[in-house]
Amino acid sequence: MRRLLLCTDMDRTLIPNGKEPEQPGVRALFGRFVAQPGIALAYVTGRHQALVEEAIQRYQLPQPDFVVADVGATLYHVQQGVWRPNQAWQAQLDAVWQGMHAGQIHQLLEDWPGLRLQEPEKQARHKLSYYCGLEEDAPRLIEAIEQHLGAHHIQANLIWSEDVLQQVGLLDILPASASKRHGVMFLLQQLGYGLHETLFAGDSGNDLDVLLSPIPAVLVANADLSVVAAVEGVGAEQLYRAKGSHLQMNGNYAAGILEGVVHFYPEFKALIQALRE
Repeated sequence: MRRLLLCTDMDRTLIPNGKEPEQPGVRALFGRFVAQPGIALAYVTGRHQALVEEAIQRYQLPQPDFVVADVGATLYHVQQGVWRPNQAWQAQLDAVWQGMHAGQIHQLLEDWPGLRLQEPEKQARHKLSYYCGLEEDAPRLIEAIEQHLGAHHIQANLIWSEDVLQQVGLLDILPASASKRHGVMFLLQQLGYGLHETLFAGDSGNDLDVLLSPIPAVLVANADLSVVAAVEGVGAEQLYRAKGSHLQMNGNYAAGILEGVVHFYPEFKALIQALRE
């Protein structure tokens, strides 16, 4: 069997916490698939470690081998329940922010209109997160903050997404080299995987940098409409949009992930069908 590094977002991609229905039994099927020899599982998420562990328990998700957490601000290797931070990744991010941490960056933005600091547990050394109103002009806001931080010689990656259930905008500020895409690329290069041995699955705005990259990717059928519009025109050889056309499943959440696996790596179709029976 060929090897595969399967990287997936969690909320509303693997975790069925959106409005659309989940295919019955699909999470268990997903768990059986990633337990097969040669399949490595990485969660790529905005959640921090405690929230990832909470989700694994609450939604009965398989244990990952790797976690790119905090929207790419932290990277862990997970073995037998022990989480080990990737020190090389942390050192790289430290260098970009010249040893500064998120709390120091916040001091430069604490009086910025329209920004509301997220809860302490949603912050990390290299991740500063705010709530914003959905009425904000996101591109203009991002440009203005980038210019402000640049004037202080801070290179930052600003990521906008929306919590459609809570009806609030989310703004994450990371070192310029930190993102889901950079985290996934760092991981596959460190592990020796090629793009032809990798798949990413996502659904929302903070997945766009990976969805629009050369990394083979699947957009689950329940994805945000704004993300669907943003990837319009991207070829199926790079990005596949799940629609429930494979495996007689609805394409939402884990069903969409598995549909993407079959699209890019059809040799896994017979295995997934056998595991479903």
